[in-house]
Amino acid sequence: MAAALSRTPSDPRAALLVIDMQYDFMPGGALAVAEGDQLVPLINRLGAQFRNVVITQDWHPAGHISFASSHAGRAPFDSINLPYGPQTLWPDHCVQATRGAELHADLDIPHAQLILRKGCNAGIDSYSAFVEADRTTQTGLAGYLKERGVDSVFVVGLALDFCVAWSAVDARTAGFNTWVIADACKAIDLGGSLEKAWQDLTAAGVVRIDSADLTG
Repeated sequence: MAAALSRTPSDPRAALLVIDMQYDFMPGGALAVAEGDQLVPLINRLGAQFRNVVITQDWHPAGHISFASSHAGRAPFDSINLPYGPQTLWPDHCVQATRGAELHADLDIPHAQLILRKGCNAGIDSYSAFVEADRTTQTGLAGYLKERGVDSVFVVGLALDFCVAWSAVDARTAGFNTWVIADACKAIDLGGSLEKAWQDLTAAGVVRIDSADLTG
């Protein structure tokens, strides 16, 4: 798969997107992804190779519309329809200024230029780093990257079948060459969501690679 790479990490036109490496997505967290903490050393190594790094941080206000606790009689992982479309309901997680919302303390990419907080709108969920779940509200990330001369993104982090996949698909829609580094991601795999994510990624033109394709 390495032959498919048109950008290397050191290329100033490439950026690494590190998605939601926060305590609530780690083992013991409110919305834990199995073995999510095991990604930290690999992501640190990858981050050191890139000139451009963006880190995202889920940052929900209390009572967010995506929380099951905000809907009487509903439980986590139920699905409901909201004004902007279907919504999986989640346990309360990554609430602003709580420990669960903090980035993992061992995440060590000091040259990251931007920490993008998403999911801040109380009435709209936001998996993607580029476009909120209403599929209209922009985060501004596409413009930020393009103004910096970035045309290619490599995506890692949590969770592969939600925030990573949505971010990667939206990166392609915004015109970026996009790769998902599969072994630097972990998935929730809720009701077949992982298989569907890979189907959506492939259909969008996102390329799947492993970290060895970058590190040799």
